[in-house]
This record gives sequence, C-alpha cells and structure tokens, in this order.
Amino acid sequence: MAEILVAEDEADIAVILREILEMAGHHVTLAIDGAMALELLESNPLPDIILTDLKMPRMSGRRLVETLRSDPRTAALPVVLITGAIPNTDDFPPDGSYDYLIEKPFDNSKLIDCVNDALQATVSILIENQEHKELSERFAMLTERQRETMRCLIRGMANKQIAAELGISPRTVEIHRTWVMNKMAAKTLADLVRKGLALGLR
Repeated sequence: MAEILVAEDEADIAVILREILEMAGHHVTLAIDGAMALELLESNPLPDIILTDLKMPRMSGRRLVETLRSDPRTAALPVVLITGAIPNTDDFPPDGSYDYLIEKPFDNSKLIDCVNDALQATVSILIENQEHKELSERFAMLTERQRETMRCLIRGMANKQIAAELGISPRTVEIHRTWVMNKMAAKTLADLVRKGLALGLR
C-alpha cells in the first residue's frame, strides 16, 4: 500500500480518484489545490507519490511541481499530472519535472498503471541509493594502499603490473587484493570491477 497525495480542485473528480486508488489498495489524502498540498506536505510524513491537476485556485499544479522540485526534501517525489489542458501550454511545468501525464477523461487502468510504474521506479531508486551507500561504506573501510590496489585491478592490471605501479612486491599485492575482495564483498574480479565502476572509480 502506498501513501498518495492528490491535489484536485474538482470535488467529483477528486472523489473518483480516491475511490479508484483505494480500491487498488492505496491510502489517499486529498488537497483542493497546490497550496493545501504543500501545507499537508509540511505537516505530515511525505507521501510515496503525488497526483496533481494543473489549473487550480490559489496555487496551480505547475507552481506546485516547481516548488516541490526546488525543495531538497520533496525534490525526488514522483509526480503524476492529471489534466484536461493541452500539452505544452504555459500551464505545464518544465519537461523532466514530472514523471507521467494522464489526460482527462482518464482511463482507470491507465491511471493505476502509471501510479504503479512511478512507485516501482521509486523503489528501484531507493534500492540503488542503498546499494551505493553500502558500497561507499565498504570502500571507506579500505586502507589507502588497498584503494590503490582496487583502482589498479579495475583497470585490468595483473599482480606484477600492480606491484611495479605501486612499488611493492607481487606477494604484497596478493595480500592487498585478498583484503580488497573481502572488504568489498566481491565474489569475483568482475564483481569487483562492477562495484568499482558504480563508485565512479577509473
């Protein structure tokens, strides 16, 4: 179940959206415009996704999206636009600032599919961020010499080449290599290379 915030000023459409999403197993909070949506965001835990109309009183959907993206706390929140406005008009936020667009009248199945896709993308990002954090923590556990060894391994250098590069014996390289593989939890050299590239090592 996901927490979904819906910003929609037309009460009948807001109720329909809530019913569709709740039938799909989600919990929905309604806001009558962008200003109320921001108030809810400031006073409550962040939702998993935001659905917003564009033309609303007090604060439009475009202004809401621009405000969300300018705040580090909400910058990564998935946003789905639900509108009857013509795409590419001045009412729309900049390309890339929202994730999906659903035009009114909307198809129920398309709505659910968009929400599920946005939620899945968010989960994937969280997993990637967690994996990167764990890799960074493991890399931080390496000594400076072990980091140098890892960089050489990622560049495809053999033990003798690494020894010459670092001015140490091949036996010492082998010891450092073993520590690197263990600390980075790398099962194979290819796995170590993948992790190194994920950390931006070259």
